Amino acid sequence: MAELRRVAIVGSARLPFARANTAYSDETNLSLMAAAIGGLADKYGLKGEKIDEVMGGAVINHSRDFNIAREALLDAGLSPRTPGTTMQIACGSSLQAALNLGAKIAVGEIDSAIAVGADSISDSPIVFGNKFQHRLLDMNKAKTTGDKLKAFKGFSFGELAPVAPSVNEPRTGLSMGQHAELMAKEWGITRQAQDELAVKSHRNAARAYDEGFHDDLVVPHAGLVRDNNIRPDASLDKMATLKPAFDRDSGRGTLTAGNSTPLTDGAAAVLLASEEWARAHGLPVLAYLTMGRVAGNDFAHGEGLLMAPTLAVSEMLQRLDLGFEDIDYFELHEAFAAQVLSTLKAWNDADYNRTKLGRETPMGTIDPDRINVHGSSLAYGHPFAATGARILGLTAKLLAEEPGKRALISVCTAGGMGVAALVESAAA
Repeated sequence: MAELRRVAIVGSARLPFARANTAYSDETNLSLMAAAIGGLADKYGLKGEKIDEVMGGAVINHSRDFNIAREALLDAGLSPRTPGTTMQIACGSSLQAALNLGAKIAVGEIDSAIAVGADSISDSPIVFGNKFQHRLLDMNKAKTTGDKLKAFKGFSFGELAPVAPSVNEPRTGLSMGQHAELMAKEWGITRQAQDELAVKSHRNAARAYDEGFHDDLVVPHAGLVRDNNIRPDASLDKMATLKPAFDRDSGRGTLTAGNSTPLTDGAAAVLLASEEWARAHGLPVLAYLTMGRVAGNDFAHGEGLLMAPTLAVSEMLQRLDLGFEDIDYFELHEAFAAQVLSTLKAWNDADYNRTKLGRETPMGTIDPDRINVHGSSLAYGHPFAATGARILGLTAKLLAEEPGKRALISVCTAGGMGVAALVESAAA
């Protein structure tokens, strides 16, 4: 068997993320995804070029977007000979796409690839109940006016009530925020600790913009030049004024709009390649995608919907024979501050490590100063499928400026799953 090749992260491009129903209110998943791929193509001179594969998707899908990766790459101006694969694993979609593509590059199946994700909450599909939908289909098939009218025999206006878009878990009926609230109670995560993490995320993100870190990462779009959720003036006093968002009645709710990610529109893309392909095209190598791991847990029976990253990270590090002390930076997706804090507590809990992770000793603690040093999703926002690519692109840029370092990425997802990845600096 041929020796595995290193998977180069050449670079990334993403749109500024926007709170739902603001700057991108007229955009779609397709238009956002195409803009992100187009920004990447402009940045690296790929317009009209054949890329071996583009893979990605969206979480809040319209039926019209069944082939979104292919349509987006064509709209973005890549060569029509570039294939597109649409895939989805909730909030881990674009990171999982990068891992799948990276594996193909490593074994020599392909030489270049783009991982991409997009979500437009502003353009969420509104559907009607089955009865009314069948009436519309029957009317469409009818050939005469009389037959069209027959399709509405017995019609009642109650059938017109739309079914609102939902990301509630089918197996529990609870929203992700409600599950995170349960995790906060189980792990004793306080409201103040969550608010402190959120404030830190906003301040780190604002500083990153002020220092120019995002200048070559973010592609202006629709009049927006930076994420419109970042609050440079975030403070604990302001956070304290917000009411609980998911447990409003018990008096013990701790998750608020401030320490949870907002509904967000946006897209992000990452260019991966073999070292040979990058050299042949005169492109840089910022970092290497070294390893990934996907895990799932039994959330429907109490294991914590967003706790699966603890498993993914543990299993990945065991395979690499690494510990937290071997990692320089930790990029932990902040779906909710409570999720991050619960994860950190679990990794240092002896019973959890023994019963859930199969470890004799705890994985340990992580220095807070090594976590999300440029902020994360609480500040930037969270367009579900785009977040993994955003984090991967940011991490590669971070390591390009820090030779000889490693970074760990962790993303929680709906369905009780987690996606982890290890990224290493390209410079010695």
